[in-house]
Amino acid sequence: MLSGLPNEKEAVYGALNKWVAWEVEFPIIAAAKALQILRKRSQWHRVIQLAKWMLSKGQGATMGTYDTLLLAFDMEERADEAESLWNMILHTHTRSIPRRLFARMVALYAHHGLQDKVIEVFADMEELKVRPDEDTARRVARAFRELGQEEKRKLILKRYLSEFKYIYFNGERVRVKRYSSEEG
Repeated sequence: MLSGLPNEKEAVYGALNKWVAWEVEFPIIAAAKALQILRKRSQWHRVIQLAKWMLSKGQGATMGTYDTLLLAFDMEERADEAESLWNMILHTHTRSIPRRLFARMVALYAHHGLQDKVIEVFADMEELKVRPDEDTARRVARAFRELGQEEKRKLILKRYLSEFKYIYFNGERVRVKRYSSEEG
């Protein structure tokens, strides 16, 4: 339905409004499926349009929708809009934000070279006692290195990277000790 429409917001919103006009209940399942299809096809502009339309109707305000919308903002290089959405999420869902969304924001800011923002998101993670995954810890450590704060970088790596890692050797999962040269 959306693929044949022009890229204008009014045309897309109009078509979506016509689609739900005669429905008794909001077709959240169909809209969520459409969002996932657009995500798989990497049609990020359409993902943003559909997600914003859903949220404007008061529907689909889930962490999955927020994650998809943040990814679309990242792919479309719209870090400012991602930041405003992130601030809204942070203020409305303070105690229930999953690690995945924190990791998405750290990755988005790191992707756009906004190292001070990476550290801000990480500070929010620590304040809310959300433990970062290893990729997020490495991105935060890299941000500290680029800002010239080597001591904080080492502290992050020591605190959040485990002493061991798991690799596959001859088809079996094996635990091996990490080398210090891998840090960062």
